[in-house]
Amino acid sequence: MEVDDVSVREQLFHNKVRETFICVLLFTCLYILSYLILTHFKKNADYITTDDIEDATVNKIALWLCTFTLSVAVCAVLLLPISILSNEVLLTFPHSYYMQWLNGSLIHGLWNLVFLFSNLSLVFLMPFAYFFTESEGFVGCKRGVMARVYETAVVLLLLTLLVLGMVWVGVALLNNTARESLYDVWECYLPYLYSAISLFGVLLLLLCTPFGLSRMFSVTGSLLVKPGLLENVEVEMNCAAFEEASLSRKLNSGSTSCRTTVNVEPLRMQFLSVQAKRIALQMRRRASPWQRNLFYPLAMLLLLALTVVCVLMVCFHVLELLFDETAMPRGMGDPRLGTASFSMFGSLGAAVQVVLIMYLMVSSVVGFYSSPLFTFLLPHTQDTNLTQIIGNCVSLLVLSSALPVFSRTLGITRFDLLGDFGRYNWLGNFHIVFLYNILFAGLTSACLINTLTWTVQRELIRAFGLHKLPLTVSRTTIPLKLLLANGLSKIQ
Repeated sequence: MEVDDVSVREQLFHNKVRETFICVLLFTCLYILSYLILTHFKKNADYITTDDIEDATVNKIALWLCTFTLSVAVCAVLLLPISILSNEVLLTFPHSYYMQWLNGSLIHGLWNLVFLFSNLSLVFLMPFAYFFTESEGFVGCKRGVMARVYETAVVLLLLTLLVLGMVWVGVALLNNTARESLYDVWECYLPYLYSAISLFGVLLLLLCTPFGLSRMFSVTGSLLVKPGLLENVEVEMNCAAFEEASLSRKLNSGSTSCRTTVNVEPLRMQFLSVQAKRIALQMRRRASPWQRNLFYPLAMLLLLALTVVCVLMVCFHVLELLFDETAMPRGMGDPRLGTASFSMFGSLGAAVQVVLIMYLMVSSVVGFYSSPLFTFLLPHTQDTNLTQIIGNCVSLLVLSSALPVFSRTLGITRFDLLGDFGRYNWLGNFHIVFLYNILFAGLTSACLINTLTWTVQRELIRAFGLHKLPLTVSRTTIPLKLLLANGLSKIQ
């Protein structure tokens, strides 16, 4: 018996070491990827400062913290896809020696680590990074990085005490017993602090995702070459070339005259923008007929199919909520992977679930940055300051950490939430979950119908040249008969 116990302990130890190594390897890859993304957008002047080495050091430390937060956000996005695909792999290869490392313990550990690091980043690391960059050090103390660290730590401590004091007072007023309320704050309310943050993220996804699903059509259309009926690349490139030549002459005359730099700088920025547009149009003109006539319709049909499938799955989940209690989102203690598929259509259905989850995440990010409230956070290549980077990392972490709860609440997947993700109180409320599904289906359908109808009219107006009319073109000013008559005259 003692030999068996020793062998079992050794096996558990080896499994734990293997899982730790896999988690570290995965996080290292995500950290490198996140660092490359942030260095692509960050403003180099903030990190290469010859006049003040201290500021450059502080900015680099804040950048490392932002990289850690962004890597946690990417890992949170991959939680559900990795879990669903792992289950399907184990179903396909149940006795494979090379798949023994892929088990429920590893997946459960990943969920717990993401939950822990998400809390750590939102509650401590990102506030520390922001206050660290804004700190100057206490008055009378020797300047340096450590002086800023001390000031940031004190500010965070005071902020934490303020928040805890407000929560304690609020709970004491509700319970009428300060001692028990203080115990509840420490034992019950603090572990559920992330539940409120996740609820905020889920509500943010409810607003951003339907808008992002409608915006995906225009964003994808701007990246692809449209057919000749919808776009005349030759005319647009000639107009851009003429505008570029005109701006070039103005810049050359301005450099020889006595104009100030303030007047020349806007012209230079406009010239660079027009030049980049002309180069992009040249590349699009060189596109092959396959790219011009096939890729654009296929991409639009694919986006439409994914959006319609999302809406249909949510509508089906609404019916399930009315007749089946197991359709409610809940937590799962032990993920028994490899026992059954989480989709009624098997591996194909699981693959569709993964695609839909990633599509919803991309759409939510597009909708978030397209919203008028958050357009100021939109990053620009080599021109994003550190405060914007911190704001982007926090926003993406809130969205990504709420993605598993969002997908399970809408019924996109039947994979139940693991770890502390399934401990949220509001997940067991039928009215909240039911109303959430109804709102998502209604908002997405409304945005989709509005986008498709107005997009078709706008593209027809541009294709037939009616946008050049002196009158303001609206939905009602150009009747369908005029569109058809203009189109037939062009064909003839």
